[in-house]
Amino acid sequence: MKRLIGIDWRLLLLGCALLVLSLGGAAVVDHFDDPRIGYFMLVQSLPYALAAWLIVRQGDAAIRRSGLMAILLVGLAMRLVLLPEPPVSTDLYRYIWDGRVQGAGLNPYLYVPADAALSNLRDSAVYPHINRADYARSIYPPASQLIFYLVTRISEAPIAIKAAMLTFEGIAVWALLALLAARNLPRSCILLYAWHPLPVWEFARSGHVDVIAIAFLLLAFVAVDRRSPILAGIAFGAAVLSKYFPVVVAPGLYRRWDWKFPVACLATTAALYLPYIDAGEKVFGFFGGYFSEEGFAQGSGFFLSQLLQLLLPLPQSWTSLYLLAAALVMLGLAFYVLFRQNTPAPDVGGAMLLAVAFTFLSSPHYTWYFAWLVPFLCFYPLIAVLYLTCAAGYLYFAHWPPTFAEGAVIYGPCAVLLCAEFAWQRRRKWEERHGNAVAA
Repeated sequence: MKRLIGIDWRLLLLGCALLVLSLGGAAVVDHFDDPRIGYFMLVQSLPYALAAWLIVRQGDAAIRRSGLMAILLVGLAMRLVLLPEPPVSTDLYRYIWDGRVQGAGLNPYLYVPADAALSNLRDSAVYPHINRADYARSIYPPASQLIFYLVTRISEAPIAIKAAMLTFEGIAVWALLALLAARNLPRSCILLYAWHPLPVWEFARSGHVDVIAIAFLLLAFVAVDRRSPILAGIAFGAAVLSKYFPVVVAPGLYRRWDWKFPVACLATTAALYLPYIDAGEKVFGFFGGYFSEEGFAQGSGFFLSQLLQLLLPLPQSWTSLYLLAAALVMLGLAFYVLFRQNTPAPDVGGAMLLAVAFTFLSSPHYTWYFAWLVPFLCFYPLIAVLYLTCAAGYLYFAHWPPTFAEGAVIYGPCAVLLCAEFAWQRRRKWEERHGNAVAA
């Protein structure tokens, strides 16, 4: 098979197509909440899916040593063309504001941006773009706050925040390569992350903080792989306090009877909260208000809840029942992952199961909330999860919160594909056992 610069020529063409589409998106998407970003993400999903299929089918046979560098360079180029452009989401301006507030010696959890106590910090470049400025204190956990502070001490320009997020993404890529090598998996599988349109747009263009949590989470997996439970606990604590969602995959990292991991995690949590302790219960910021604002308190924010409400006459207390049922499902899966094996290596597959289940049950309303699923594709390239992470771009031009029909576009095919893949794998295992029995 003909190869150029160590890479299958078909992969090279698909990479060029992705880069050209990124260039087009950089030129066309030009304002906050521009729905056209969703169109570019969905269009890019086609060449990305074809490239992922080639890599999964051929593995490292599709590339030479220089081909891995080509994959990484294409991914980097896609990000660099988006980096200088203004963010599509206004979240980045809250990051800058929180860093500025801390630079003034104040606690970001104590004041809403519109508070008179912060009037001397307002300007025309950042303050007008802060969302929920008049009623919401910061929702971002302490690890993220610390990074906001450190970056804004260097520069308060949006590109500085985005460059910091790309630095964390570089750490995540290194960790993925280390984990692939430890499992004797093809290094070329890094393409499933590096070329995925979702992290390209959400981290390089909008600078979302989720990548910090992803980087620390992957570092925790590397630390467990290398038998360093204390470092794993520190990294996992930092991941959870960058954005809370990684906490659900803890059973995939924890090795039974190990006390060092949880102690290190708790110590890291305490150390990160300590600088903000004067906020008291306000240290959780707008978390409760956000839960209600997104429609979760009323049940309208959950796709599965919407589905059941269409099928059955449910009482007003249904939301509480749904949350209880979802918690029990997650608890059951957590025990399954925790007790299904007891090897020293982290259970990446179990962590992926928990991450996908949590995402499906919580049905996020924002595209970037799906980005933490993308790294798992490098190890388990499930078509259902590939579809889910690509289809998330549809949320850019859906209603807010999404209607049931709009949610069905994202979650319906994913559920069908998951069932089909599970049935196929069960069938294949049965045939293998049956074949071995016949041979015996």
